Amino acid sequence: MAYDLATPRIMIAAPGSGSGKTLVTCAVLRILERRQLKAAAFKCGPDFIDPMFHRSVLQVPSRNLDLFLSGEDGVRKALLKGCSGRDIAVIEGVMGLFDGMSFASDENSSYDIAVRTETPVILVVNCAGTGRSVIPLIKGFAEYGGLIRGAILNNTSRAAFDSLRDEIFAETGVQVLGFLPKLKGIGLGSRHLGLILPNEIPDLLERIDRAADALAESLDVDELLAIAGRACRSDARSQAGPAGRHVRIAIALDEAFCFYYEDNLDLLREMGAELIFFSPIRDSEIPDASGIILGGGYPELYAHELSSNRSMRRSILQAADKGMPILAECGGFLYLNRTLKTPEGESYDMAGVLGADSHMTQRLTHFGYVNVEAAEDTCYLRKGEVIRGHEFHYYDTTDNGHACGIKKPRGNRSWTGYVSKESVFAGFAHLYYPSAPEFIERFLSAASAYASLKETT
Repeated sequence: MAYDLATPRIMIAAPGSGSGKTLVTCAVLRILERRQLKAAAFKCGPDFIDPMFHRSVLQVPSRNLDLFLSGEDGVRKALLKGCSGRDIAVIEGVMGLFDGMSFASDENSSYDIAVRTETPVILVVNCAGTGRSVIPLIKGFAEYGGLIRGAILNNTSRAAFDSLRDEIFAETGVQVLGFLPKLKGIGLGSRHLGLILPNEIPDLLERIDRAADALAESLDVDELLAIAGRACRSDARSQAGPAGRHVRIAIALDEAFCFYYEDNLDLLREMGAELIFFSPIRDSEIPDASGIILGGGYPELYAHELSSNRSMRRSILQAADKGMPILAECGGFLYLNRTLKTPEGESYDMAGVLGADSHMTQRLTHFGYVNVEAAEDTCYLRKGEVIRGHEFHYYDTTDNGHACGIKKPRGNRSWTGYVSKESVFAGFAHLYYPSAPEFIERFLSAASAYASLKETT
């Protein structure tokens, strides 16, 4: 069945990373909220952290739009789902506007997603250290893509904005909608895998409000809404997944484990799972459930707390020993192993479900999109089946597993990974479940069988 997407929408993109997209996006979301508009938020690409900032502002999920992971129709369906009941959609781009999966292509770039979803682009330009040079920069981007309908100048002054606004429009045809001045103490911070997490910034909403206040002084909100309203209608085709038995799945969610694709959680629910969230840091044991999912995050920052919670570690180990189905990725994979060494060199005991030891490396061990292909029949993937995902981690272990072949979608780079041990499937890649729904069907079927076994014992 085809569904028509008529929600007004814009994409906030930039010439490159570090331009201030996330801060501007959050400020725009706050300004729209003050206008009593219900906004939906999205992030291009596989990033987990930026959507957390969107959620902090809106208190609603922010969804990823990723052509490699979900395909064009999947992107449109995610847009449709996220826009339900909302007045406007704000999509944050990834990296530079034309930066795609390789240097030779803009495939899966912000621009590619804007074209396929017919979404007008607002270009955020970091003006720090520049003056009139922003004019040819904006002109080049506008002429190259043809989708830029407005610009926001970041890190500039009122005088520069007033001086350049009309000339930029005359030279490029792009209207400068507003500017954000240099503000002290509102930076969102970063670490090796991107921005630091929202919960690590105690005055986050105050910072966003300050940015929104400053941007609101110049932002032409009416023109921004007019641009959003000129977005073309887009359609998506809905394909319902097979419903499974009602089964309770425990999802680790706290400071240490917080990287989850909203589409993955949706698919679990659509297939009949009830999601029960718990904290491996604070809770004493896993909740009453028949399966566990341990997502990614930063367990190395909370290694002491995780290790000190002996009752939780024992609870997870006992569940694994009894055959409870468990999925773990990246940070969750580290937690299932025997020990975790922090960046400072201190070693802590983890759950001990798997026998490897984890340690920090000096560089990204693997980074980018991957196809994960079962090299043998595993708990939930059959030999030759492929599920798509994304890897980004500085950590490594003494045994990453050999159950799957992992290959980059471009070029010939490949390696092995993933441990398939009885009912446990664990490895580094962040898997996108809708790319292989049979993977989750088998996991939930196993959880259902485990629940039935519990009832008879």
